[in-house]
Amino acid sequence: MTQETQLSQIYLDANATTPVLERAADAALMTMKTMFGNPSSSHITGLQAKQLMEQTRQKARTVLGSGNGRVIFTSGATEGIQTGILSALCAAKKQMKPKQQYTLLYGATEHKAVPESLKHWNKILEINAEVKAIPVDGHGRLDQDFIAKEVPNALMICTMAVNNETGVYQDLAELETVIRTNHATVFWMVDCVQALGKRKLNLAQTTIDYAPFSGHKLYAPKGIGFVYIRDNAPLTPFIAGGGQESGLRSGTENLPGLAALNVIFDELLKEGNSEFVDVETLRQYRNQLAKTLKQAFPTIVFNNQFTNSVPTTLNFAIPGFSSKEIMDLFDAANIRVSSGSACSSKVTRSFVLDAMGLPAWQSESAIRMSFGPATTQAEIDAACERIGHCAQALGHSCLMQASNEISNKESLDGLVQFKIGGACCWLFADKQSKVAIIIDPLPELVERLKTILECQQLTLLAVLDTHGHADHESSRVAFSLATTASDHLGWPPQTETIEYNGLQLASLSFGRYQLALLPTPGHTADSVSYILLEQLPAKLVIKYVFCGDLILMGALGRTNFTTSSNDAMYNSIQALAEVITEETLLCPSHDYNNEFTTTLSAEMSRNSILNQVIQGELSATEFAKAKRLIDADINDETGTEIMCGAAVCGKDTFTLQEYTATELETQIANNQNLLLIDIREPHEYALNHNRAFDQNVPLTRLTDFVGKHSHNKAQPLILVCRSGSRSQAAAQALARLGFNNIGHLKGGYALI
Repeated sequence: MTQETQLSQIYLDANATTPVLERAADAALMTMKTMFGNPSSSHITGLQAKQLMEQTRQKARTVLGSGNGRVIFTSGATEGIQTGILSALCAAKKQMKPKQQYTLLYGATEHKAVPESLKHWNKILEINAEVKAIPVDGHGRLDQDFIAKEVPNALMICTMAVNNETGVYQDLAELETVIRTNHATVFWMVDCVQALGKRKLNLAQTTIDYAPFSGHKLYAPKGIGFVYIRDNAPLTPFIAGGGQESGLRSGTENLPGLAALNVIFDELLKEGNSEFVDVETLRQYRNQLAKTLKQAFPTIVFNNQFTNSVPTTLNFAIPGFSSKEIMDLFDAANIRVSSGSACSSKVTRSFVLDAMGLPAWQSESAIRMSFGPATTQAEIDAACERIGHCAQALGHSCLMQASNEISNKESLDGLVQFKIGGACCWLFADKQSKVAIIIDPLPELVERLKTILECQQLTLLAVLDTHGHADHESSRVAFSLATTASDHLGWPPQTETIEYNGLQLASLSFGRYQLALLPTPGHTADSVSYILLEQLPAKLVIKYVFCGDLILMGALGRTNFTTSSNDAMYNSIQALAEVITEETLLCPSHDYNNEFTTTLSAEMSRNSILNQVIQGELSATEFAKAKRLIDADINDETGTEIMCGAAVCGKDTFTLQEYTATELETQIANNQNLLLIDIREPHEYALNHNRAFDQNVPLTRLTDFVGKHSHNKAQPLILVCRSGSRSQAAAQALARLGFNNIGHLKGGYALI
């Protein structure tokens, strides 16, 4: 296998962490080599170390405008947050009056380290105050009326100078007026992590009691930070021990980290020739990136207002694309961005944008692009060029309108699965007849589907729902195919009738295919299944069954809606089982566990109720009783999504062969029958990466791959993706369906 051509990295995730400034890294290394003394030692080596530490502290005081306030070095912002909260609550506890109800206030868009720390120490210290979030408006600004009302009963209030996801800054002077007018002595902590180097700070001129900072957010190494404590503000040491930092923070000081910080402070204090550019230059960088993004993605929506956010952060969403899709696309172009806070990278939506009241799709699709004051014009220019290439890649894959004619695009032929949350939408295209059908369209995908149809020059035969969905409105009408003649699921009245397995089924024909309709009520009274059949030379065979929420992966559709019927579902399961084989691929309306597709065989092996119904071992009455118990356990408290499946078994986990890059090379050399499959989406080849693979099977086409390769499940397969996560999920899904010689590249291309 030939390794992909690697482009230089453009790092635009500075709010998560920054690279270490070269001079700072050199200073840290030199300190480790030549100034390794313990600052607490009284000999010359120790005194030299102490001098460096105090020199760094003095520069920190100048940068912060700390006046008589203290600056204590810490391991980072989290420790600084603990120090401020513990100190404030220990002091506040002594002032509490019996039977009075107190609160602890924090901004709703605060980094999770703050509310979680408040809750932790509130419990440990047995203060038992009510922890309350301060609401924000659509621009991310704290609700000052709420503060005025709640702060009189507060022991502590925690706010942010600059938000880590959106870059939104708070007017600290206005906040101070509101806070001190209504509670002159309440303890106030301001998270200033993202403000350093981006907003002017003069802390001694404020009544802020505590302000934590982190070095690695501004080109210093990880593991070094500091906290400002206002003069006369109470301080309870968070770490006790040898009495370092004048007894305020024990533990041998991180001298290499301090040496690096010393360099960073020098850059912040320089009036000219600094490696850090000024704020106006940062604004120009942001404007250039924003202009490029708008040109590349015309429908882009920015989630932060530039008028009240620092110029180093852009937060945006692109309609029709998930944050993961855009992150993968940018990653393929070696542009590093994130979907929000790095500390919550596994979360699928932004609690910050939720708190601002932005639409769910913006929260779920958010991308954060952030840079720092050491970013250069050359890096911004290169990033803009690659963003343009990313847009071209989407156009070439028919996922976005291209500005000019696309050449050499691959014709779509077969089944494509799209997912929004747990909901599935299916597109089947026949390359020969240039006809397509859409099953269970989702509102979020309308524009993407229209773009694909136009780009591929496909004629849309039908847009169909498998039932009336409880969790979203049908978007069939958006395709201009819904007429008064069609029924409410989109099925037209003028159809053919075909006979299959003794049944007379209404059907639509296109090319060599027939799409037949089989009523399968139960989940809802109007539920149907669509059976896609292909005319082969000798016979008509079933390719796929779009079964709605009748049978899901690891579950049965719920039957506790007002139009549901357990008896009807029982009969529908048996009717469907009589028409299809145990290996027919089922394509449900929901996929909650990333399993893509399933078969009766796979489900019967792990779903005893389904197996008993099909085998005739369970009566309709017994099924209804069992089903009611299952449905009673459904939890609808899942945000905006209604769970449509009643799970009866957990997600299967299969033992897979995981290969390192070296082991993969050996496998390829020794196994001529091996298929090496790249499961990244085609548009991830943003900058003409080398495609040294036998086949490209993106996750959206995985069900199509299963349908075309079910005859040879012993074929050795190794799946590869960028990080190893998608290849693992796909390999698990294939193994569950009986592919018994499958593995994947552990860690993906990221670790090669």
